[in-house]
Amino acid sequence: MTVATIALTAQTRTDALAAMSDGTPLDVLVIGGGVTGAGIALDAATRGLRVGIVEAQDWASGTSSRSSKLVHGGLRYLQMLDFTLVHEALTERDLLLTEIAPHLVRPVPFLYPLEHRFWQRFYVGSGVGLYDALASLTSRRRALPFHKHLSRSELERVFPDLRHDAAIGAIQYWDASVDDARLVVTLVRTAAEYGALAASRTQVVELTKTSGRVDGAVLVDAETGERLTVKADQVINATGVWTEETEGLAAEEGGLHVLASKGIHIVVPRERIRGEKGLILQTEKSVLFVIPWSRYWVIGTTDTPWKQELRHPVATNADIEYVLEHANAVLANPLTKDDIIGTWAGLRPLLQPGTKEGTSSAKVSREHTVASVAPGLTAIAGGKLTTYRVMAKDAVDFALGDRAESLPSITDHIPLAGAVGLQAVRRKSRAYAEKYGWTKAMVDHLLHRYGSQLTQIVDSVEAQPDLARPLEHAPAYLRAEIAFAATHELVLHLEDVLAHRTRLEYEVPDAGEAALEEILDIIAPILGWDQARRETERRSYLDRRAATESAALTATDEEGEQARLQADDIAPMISLVEPS
Repeated sequence: MTVATIALTAQTRTDALAAMSDGTPLDVLVIGGGVTGAGIALDAATRGLRVGIVEAQDWASGTSSRSSKLVHGGLRYLQMLDFTLVHEALTERDLLLTEIAPHLVRPVPFLYPLEHRFWQRFYVGSGVGLYDALASLTSRRRALPFHKHLSRSELERVFPDLRHDAAIGAIQYWDASVDDARLVVTLVRTAAEYGALAASRTQVVELTKTSGRVDGAVLVDAETGERLTVKADQVINATGVWTEETEGLAAEEGGLHVLASKGIHIVVPRERIRGEKGLILQTEKSVLFVIPWSRYWVIGTTDTPWKQELRHPVATNADIEYVLEHANAVLANPLTKDDIIGTWAGLRPLLQPGTKEGTSSAKVSREHTVASVAPGLTAIAGGKLTTYRVMAKDAVDFALGDRAESLPSITDHIPLAGAVGLQAVRRKSRAYAEKYGWTKAMVDHLLHRYGSQLTQIVDSVEAQPDLARPLEHAPAYLRAEIAFAATHELVLHLEDVLAHRTRLEYEVPDAGEAALEEILDIIAPILGWDQARRETERRSYLDRRAATESAALTATDEEGEQARLQADDIAPMISLVEPS
């Protein structure tokens, strides 16, 4: 059995906004369409609540499309002796791998290179052994293999491009990876299947109150400029680095303190580094990962304060040189900037200790905090992608108060779209490959992205056979995937396809420019775009690409921001902060 999850379109978005603003109060209005907000919408909807979720830009357009794309327990927290936190994250990792999203989340082996033969092997081996043990403290079957020790010769065999003098051996352990933006879109579609009303490109510009209690919000539709008023029994702020800006709409002194920290990643072709597994490297500031993907390597990250505007973090020349320097410290064949085919920069919402004066109550985890900013308004901040489900549960529990006991969370038993029937569709996939001429790599790619909803891709191909072909200038993707994004995944702009429904913005050297015309040929008829609209969308995306490339040549964040701001947004956000 498969679940034909609801198709999200421009029309369903319009209908959702109409339903949200029809005068009937929502039980919960979620502000923020990243992984936390999407998780909250699913959690609340599966409790039987009437839920609306709005996002000022595209789904996952902020931090949740710019992470390290890892689903992991947080090995470094063992150094802090935070066993409870690591166990919680490992439990969530394994739940995603086995039940919730086995198609989206994939196991990845990592190597921890050792420089000292005796004491380091014992010290690191003990830590990784504890990591494995904490993952085993569950009623479920283990999702990943145990760690193992590798000699120098074994290390050279599995990772030939590790510099010979960089390690005397390694410890191999397992974590997982995920396309973060794809996870968010899948969460939103799953929430919509359970009744959530979902609208991207919809910004909250005011929080309404009655007798001092927050009871809803004023929304602006970024596509039309229309203002809508939504009433809600509870409003949950899940806006990450925008937490304090959103809290400010309540005109209250309470709330959470959040600072933004920038992390960047670079992308290099898979053939550029000879290795079968990922690397984890300690740096003087943080941890550097070299992560294998199907066609390339992702290398990062950095951790630096970001004090510029929040919409457009960028990777500067200094950031890129830092990542290259630390990766090259262990690579036999050093990378250069010419090897880089893409970069991205994201902002981590770093929760600061304590809450603002006036905050009435808070639930605190080492990683995230849920707080009452004002009656009727809950805020959640901090955390990480791996534990989004726990964060969502905590936020909804907190907002519901005593009602939570009679409406407990059940998301640990709710598979995401594409997980139900996965094994059966996987068995059918060989026949699909033979019928449509798809390679084994293409079928694996499709199963990873859609799971059992591959059947919906097949249905579209049956109805329109030319969709079975790969894109001419981006052959890792089928034409059917581009069409599916427009018919099912709420694409409103060309950049939604290039940046969030696919990864073309950073996984091919030209950021997908050569494929734009074919992509536009596919989506324009679906979305009703005329030639003028096509050209507007095309020019906006190319300007965005040029500005990002210019920023990567700058020396400082200030210069990078100015370079990036040379490109206007296709659907600009309204500033919530008065200019100083």
